[in-house]
Amino acid sequence: MSIHRQVDPLVRRKAALLGALAHPLRVAVAEFLREGERCVCDIAAHVGGERSNTSRHLAIMLKAGVVRCRKDGLRVLYELRTPCIVNVLNCAARAAEESCAAAVA
Repeated sequence: MSIHRQVDPLVRRKAALLGALAHPLRVAVAEFLREGERCVCDIAAHVGGERSNTSRHLAIMLKAGVVRCRKDGLRVLYELRTPCIVNVLNCAARAAEESCAAAVA
């Protein structure tokens, strides 16, 4: 039997959520959204990406449940779906810092 058939659906959702953060631009987007709701134009400007590319990354994050969106006239606004995702980002930052420190030592 394949391991994929045995994996709990909640574990699959967790993996999808973490996978949606497995790109530097998407991490930068999530960190920017910790400050609150933003439109695609502001997000793209902040991360230094094109709007179309940023929108594609946001679609991945939306599908995985990292962000949610709403329309405001012609603008689409995004925010973190659950603010506790900030804890995941903080934990990743600490792990990265410790890994860098260990590599230098």
